[in-house]
Amino acid sequence: MAVWTLQSLLLWEVLLPVVWAQVQGLVGGSVLLEAEVPSGFRVRDAIWRSLWPSEKLVATFFHGAPETLYDSRFLGRTRLHSNLSLEIQPLEQGDSGNFSLLLVDTRGRTESRTLQLTVYEAVSRPTVQVFIAIADGTQPPRTCQVFLSCVVPNSSEVTYSWQQEGAAELRDPQQGLFIDSQVLRISLGPGDEDTIYSCIVSNPVSWDSVAVTPWESCLQNTGPGDKSYKDILLVAVPISLLLLLAGILSIWHCAFGSGKKRRNNSPNSTTTGTETPLV
Repeated sequence: MAVWTLQSLLLWEVLLPVVWAQVQGLVGGSVLLEAEVPSGFRVRDAIWRSLWPSEKLVATFFHGAPETLYDSRFLGRTRLHSNLSLEIQPLEQGDSGNFSLLLVDTRGRTESRTLQLTVYEAVSRPTVQVFIAIADGTQPPRTCQVFLSCVVPNSSEVTYSWQQEGAAELRDPQQGLFIDSQVLRISLGPGDEDTIYSCIVSNPVSWDSVAVTPWESCLQNTGPGDKSYKDILLVAVPISLLLLLAGILSIWHCAFGSGKKRRNNSPNSTTTGTETPLV
């Protein structure tokens, strides 16, 4: 009878309107899936289920008796509170998915609620690299064009943003941001020696940041002996092509000479001539 009642409730849940809610959690932390029982609704039965990747019972409440010992991935990590909210701890990466709660009151009326849980990993500390654009003669003197690249290893769904120390927001941020704000282009002058820029990375449940002083890289990459990458390419590429061509000719010459010697020394080679018959 109890099995038939449970199956009937789950079947009836399909016909009920669904209310969605979004919940986020952090790997290793805890999350509370709230029941939100309607006012005046006297709960007799409650059923929590995990809907993905397959339907599994997580916790039930029948006539005042809570039960959470069911065969699911959440076994040993759940707690059904007195208000019928479900706590999961510690969270794992694979816990993301949909959960449903079916409530039945003492008159047989039902309420259904569905929640979507998304579990995120904590964002890793970002790494910022500083690239200096070589002056081409068109930019003002004593200025430095800088590209700041911010990278977070092994992270997904990360949002990037930049902050200049002491400024409410970056000047013309849309003109200097590239690749979903991972790269920032700025122009520095003598008054920016101590200016600090921070890359801020975040997801819905965590964030981290790292700060750099770009002018220090400008000083390290300027001087009378500096050459642009274009000058280096003009010298390196022709030399590389000549060396490659010389290597190919050498290999071809060796292969050709070796093949010729083998043909001359072969024991199966024959000599064509005329033979005078004896009379």
